[in-house]
Amino acid sequence: MSRAKAQRALVEAFTEAGLDSAALDARVLICAALGIDHAGLLRDPDLPLGEPASRLAAFAGRRLAREPVSRILAQREFFGETYAVDPAVLDPRPDTETLVEAVLAALGPRANEALRLLDLGTGSGAILGALLGRLPQAIGFGVDLSPAACAVARRNLSALGLSNRAFILAGHWLAPISGRFDVIVSNPPYIRAGEIAGLDPEVRLYDPHLALDGGPDGLAAYGAIASAVAPHLAPRGILAFELGADQLSGVESILRSYGLEPTGRRRDLAGRERVVLAGLEIGA
Repeated sequence: MSRAKAQRALVEAFTEAGLDSAALDARVLICAALGIDHAGLLRDPDLPLGEPASRLAAFAGRRLAREPVSRILAQREFFGETYAVDPAVLDPRPDTETLVEAVLAALGPRANEALRLLDLGTGSGAILGALLGRLPQAIGFGVDLSPAACAVARRNLSALGLSNRAFILAGHWLAPISGRFDVIVSNPPYIRAGEIAGLDPEVRLYDPHLALDGGPDGLAAYGAIASAVAPHLAPRGILAFELGADQLSGVESILRSYGLEPTGRRRDLAGRERVVLAGLEIGA
C-alpha cells in the first residue's frame, strides 16, 4: 500500500469512528510511523509503506480505541516545546497555555527579575517549563502528589536544560514547601467526581483520575490551596488558577474567603473564562 492510500484509509476509518480530527490524526500518525515530516509525505505520496506498515497499524488500532495521539506518541507540544507524557501525568492541552499567557502578562516588566515560582500539581512540568523558559532569572518549584508524575516532570525539565532552575518535590499541595513565592500557579483537578464517567474516552480512559477528580463540586483543590497559600505568597505575588467551566464565581468566592483578592481573569481562544488571578488583600 502506498503512503497516500494508507493516509486515505486512515482518514476514512477515523471518520467512521467519529473522531473529530480524523485528517490531522491520520497525517500525524503516518508521519510518526514512517519517521518523516509532512513535507516528506507530500513529496513522496506514492512510495510504499514498507516495514513501518505494522507500526502504523498498531498506531491506528490504538487511536480507534480512543487513545489520544499525544499518548500514542508519548509526547505533546506545549508553548513551543515538546514534553514527554505517560500514564502518570495529565496530557497538557492548548487551553492551559492561557494560564501561562495570563501570568506572563500580569508580570509585565518584572519578567527579568529573580522571581520564585511554584507550580502546584505540576504533572508533566509543562506549565513550569513554559514559565521558566520566558523568565530567565527565575527559579521554580513543582509539587505533585504522584512520585511517578514527579519523575516525568524532572525528565522534561532536564531535557529543556532547566535542571539548575527547576526543582520537583513530591507531596500534597503546599505541604513540602517553605518560603514565599512571586508566582504560584495551578491547573488543579476540577472535574466534578460524578461527571468523570461521562467525559470523552480520550480523557476518561487515559488521563489519571488523580488529576481530574475535583470532588463533588469540582472545587475541592481550590479550597485546599487557597486555605494554605497566603503565608507562601509574596506581597506582590500572583496566584493563578486554571478553571473548569462555570467555576469562576465559585473560585473567586473561595479566594475571598481566605483573604485573597481576585485581580484579573483571562479567556481562552473559545471565549471561556479559563484563568483567574489573585493576590493578597491590602494589608494582609
